[in-house]
Amino acid sequence: MSKTIIGVDLGGTRIRAARLDARLSIIERHETLTRAHEGLEPTLERIKAEIGKVIPDNRDDVLGIGISAPGPLNPETGVIVSPPNLHGWHNVPLGDILKDAFGVPVYTGNDANLAILAEAAVGAAKGYKHAIYVTISTGIGGGMLIDDRLLLGRHGLAAEAGHMVMVAGERVSTLELEAAGPAMAKRARTRIEAGEQSQMVALVDGKLDEINGATVGRAAQAGDVMALDIVERAARVFGMGIVNLLHLFNPEIVVIGGGVSQLGDLLFDPMWESIRAHCIDDAYWRDLVIVGPELGEDVSVIGAATLVITDGGKRSLQDVV
Repeated sequence: MSKTIIGVDLGGTRIRAARLDARLSIIERHETLTRAHEGLEPTLERIKAEIGKVIPDNRDDVLGIGISAPGPLNPETGVIVSPPNLHGWHNVPLGDILKDAFGVPVYTGNDANLAILAEAAVGAAKGYKHAIYVTISTGIGGGMLIDDRLLLGRHGLAAEAGHMVMVAGERVSTLELEAAGPAMAKRARTRIEAGEQSQMVALVDGKLDEINGATVGRAAQAGDVMALDIVERAARVFGMGIVNLLHLFNPEIVVIGGGVSQLGDLLFDPMWESIRAHCIDDAYWRDLVIVGPELGEDVSVIGAATLVITDGGKRSLQDVV
């Protein structure tokens, strides 16, 4: 039997587990609800159960288990530190727990890091050695492939693109706090409460506290003037964040995912204007490719499997794919 890899996506909503071949093609895949509110131990049992459905009985056939998990986490130790969407998780040695349970090597990585691994292996960034993945939705996350290797940093905490610090007015803020979905929603609520008109009020039946990033996006796509202005501002700020990444890492391609990216040109056009306006030289963006992701909801399990074959992201991707 040929070698297989187990990829696991541990999310706040769902746990997905898949068996993949050495070419990162999914052979079998299962999922269940995370139900994190039930606590640590029940969630751990569900993770083991999903892995049990896809892992071969002969463990000699398994190269390893890769886990995509929300950060913060330490990929060297396999410890999940304190993910905000996993109730009761604090310094959980998930890598050791699963290694003891299944007897094969286990690798852990945060979801945005593994997204760029997956997209560079078999997706939108395939063939590129310098690639960045940025997800913009409820938060802003990032993953970076530099010279064909995953950028991890000393403790595996590198590439937190959403937390680059900036000054907004007189406030110290971050890219995430200025451009992600909740930032757009907060700006919309503030302007509506100040008396401006918007169809967003009708979209939430007058319950302003229910306005979220998706509400702003729907209103913008319908031509709502306030929503369009809010999206444009967020896109321009997001573009400035991309400029910082271009100046620091000079990538060949940037893959942009997440719910806000579904706004298409409403996001991408102002973002590109910002990039062109603020880069110190057009050499940074002249040949730059910016695209959406290709792998959809399978990106995390494929990324987790890629983590296994790259020895935790330390080996060159092109050497093993």
